Amino acid sequence: MKNILVTGGNGQLATCLKEVSEEQGDLNFLFVSSKQLDITDYNAVNDFFNKNDISYCINCAAYTAVDKAETDEANATKVNVDGARNLSKVCSLFNTILIHISTDFVFDGEKTSLYSEEDKETPICVYGQTKLKGEIAIAESWEKHIIIRTSWLYSEYGNNFLKTMLRLGSERDKLGVVVDQIGTPTYAVDLAKVIVAFIDKESIDFGTFHFSNEGVASWYDFAKSIFDISKTKVELAPIKSEAYPTPAKRPSFSVMDKSKIKNELDITIPYWRDSLKIALKNLS
Repeated sequence: MKNILVTGGNGQLATCLKEVSEEQGDLNFLFVSSKQLDITDYNAVNDFFNKNDISYCINCAAYTAVDKAETDEANATKVNVDGARNLSKVCSLFNTILIHISTDFVFDGEKTSLYSEEDKETPICVYGQTKLKGEIAIAESWEKHIIIRTSWLYSEYGNNFLKTMLRLGSERDKLGVVVDQIGTPTYAVDLAKVIVAFIDKESIDFGTFHFSNEGVASWYDFAKSIFDISKTKVELAPIKSEAYPTPAKRPSFSVMDKSKIKNELDITIPYWRDSLKIALKNLS
């Protein structure tokens, strides 16, 4: 039986992995929180691997407070760069395959066509910069790695855009949501299934892959679909980013090309609204 270590064990994606892993009888998932395993402490990581026979490490641990990172770069770097490097170095010592979750924020959003894995990364905020540095640290430390960049992650668990909109929709009659940032919502359960598919596949090409649900949306489109599907009555107004200034700049366009991961795993990716319907059904 393969032991699969999952860091960030209390987070949104790890919780979805718990749900998906219940169907995987031949895999033993070990979910650890930051209190149980501090990935920024190299000796703690090394000690954990010494005591446990780990075949795969899925790094779901991340500093994801995008705006806070602008004034808290040291802590963002500690988790997103140093933590990623520590895991990668220890994985190399124990011949453990590392699956690391990254982000569309490694791109600046200036492109008007799909972002491929070969496109130049030019992040425009501290969060994106630290996630890119984490990717580079992994690639420099250990060849047996899979980096999955994803976007606009949501689910029934944790704090995310879906749950924020449902809360605001129950509290307010009117809402303004940004219409000029374009990307793709990603249901964390769909991402969890893809991660397990990598583990199930005997022979894989290591490297960087893009994954989100299919389709294109603005945050306004995403919010409108949430309210339409959940039958929440709220007057929704499209607003420009400049009307809702944030400490961190976001890419204005970050739709990713998923051809590589579809070919690698031979999968069909669900359309974002179809997955949103499932999440909302589960929440209700």
